[in-house]
Amino acid sequence: MPDATTPTPVAAAETPVEKLSAAPSSAARVEIAGSDALSETVEPQNSLTQKFTNAEWTALKELRAKLPDTFAEAFPDNENARSTPITIWGVTVDPNNPQADARVSVVLMKFLRARNLSIPDTRDKLVGTLRWRESFNVEGALKEDFPQDVFGSLAHISGTDKQGRLVVYNIYGGNQDLKSVFGDVQRFIRWRVALMERSVMQLDFTELDQMIQVHDYDGVSLTSRDANSKAAASEATNIFQNHYPEMLYKKFFINVPTLLNWIFWLFKPLVSANTLAKMTVVGTGQHAIKKALSEYITVNQIPGRYGGEGEVF
Repeated sequence: MPDATTPTPVAAAETPVEKLSAAPSSAARVEIAGSDALSETVEPQNSLTQKFTNAEWTALKELRAKLPDTFAEAFPDNENARSTPITIWGVTVDPNNPQADARVSVVLMKFLRARNLSIPDTRDKLVGTLRWRESFNVEGALKEDFPQDVFGSLAHISGTDKQGRLVVYNIYGGNQDLKSVFGDVQRFIRWRVALMERSVMQLDFTELDQMIQVHDYDGVSLTSRDANSKAAASEATNIFQNHYPEMLYKKFFINVPTLLNWIFWLFKPLVSANTLAKMTVVGTGQHAIKKALSEYITVNQIPGRYGGEGEVF
């Protein structure tokens, strides 16, 4: 079964939506490692960094101190990499002054948590992501025009949950013409990455840094997938698992065919407890879907097709 981050076209993919609003960040006194000794200074804080544990702060400070070397490893052809800021998900990271923006700490913490606060493993993951973003040319993908008649019905960014988190709906049966969608696998991947980037860039990394994803399998069967669609799903899953860590708060699988539901539970023992806790599988029927979604999303934000009062698509 595809990951939360597999195929998803979006109705609003060509028009970036404004970022979710956030309250002004506060400041707190945090010990920051200087070049010679520990010194105490005022470091900007926000509601997300204030939830970091002591162990997470310790790991974060160590990782931040290694950012110049990490950037140099990620961009070996750039002799100024140690001092050149980069932008990821709308957040600018200055390797020599990362503590100046609390959002940078939130972004870095995602990589740390994905690697259980191991500094060597986190550095490897961060280096891999920075190299991938450059080689893939993420900024270029965001500027590409993708045909709405092919991708426009496959995904929608619609509303928020009860805590203001973004909700993204993936409509796997939205376009039954598999050849038009997956005929060019790399075009699909570039469209899918652009969609993910637009979704993530709506997070403010001040109060909100995760989203809810709803995967609708209405009209999908085991026989409706060809070799290209399977290859695309596999590549997209790999990209999002490796390069978009800790972005998911909750994932719903809805309108899941009986056989696919059985396969999901068959592979349940292979899924980590943390990931499994974020997943909810719902069968068919508007009443069952509305009931499951309404635990997290208010009725006026649930799309009309699922029994709510929200956007109709």
